[in-house]
Amino acid sequence: MKTIFSIAIGFMLLVFGSSMQAQVSLNVNVGEPPSWGPAGHTGVNYYYLPDIETYYDVPARQFIYYNRGTWVRTKYLPRAYRNYDLYGGYKVVLNDYRGKSPYAHFKNHKVKYHKGYKNGVQKTYGAKQNKQGNHGNQGKKNNHGGNGKKH
Repeated sequence: MKTIFSIAIGFMLLVFGSSMQAQVSLNVNVGEPPSWGPAGHTGVNYYYLPDIETYYDVPARQFIYYNRGTWVRTKYLPRAYRNYDLYGGYKVVLNDYRGKSPYAHFKNHKVKYHKGYKNGVQKTYGAKQNKQGNHGNQGKKNNHGGNGKKH
C-alpha cells in the first residue's frame, strides 16, 4: 500500500512539476518588444508605423498590413518595404487598443498619423546592429538592408 501511495505521489509530482515548468517557459518572452520598438513602453500590444501604413502585433511578433483587399499578418514586412528602417521610422504606440484588429481604426490612424508623422525623438530598446537583418526580414537572403525609407 505504501508503495502504491509513493508511486502515486511521484507521478503527481512529475505531472505537476512538468506543467509548471512548461508554463514558466511559455510566459518568459510573451509580449517582449522588438529591439527596434520604442523604449519606455511596456505592456503594449500594437504599434502603428505611419510611413508604411502597417501595424505590428507585439505579443504575436507579426506585421499587419493591407494587401489585395485584405489585412494580412506575417512575420516579415512585405517585399515593397524590405529596406524600411524600423529603427529610424516612427512608431505610434497604441496604448488604448486591446482587441485583435487594430486596423478597424485604420481610417482614423491614417489621418491622425499621416506618412512622415513624428511626435518628438523616439529611442529604441536596442541599437541597430548592422545593415542586414534589422528591417523586419531577419534571416531572409533577399534582405539587402539599408537606411532609407521606401514609400
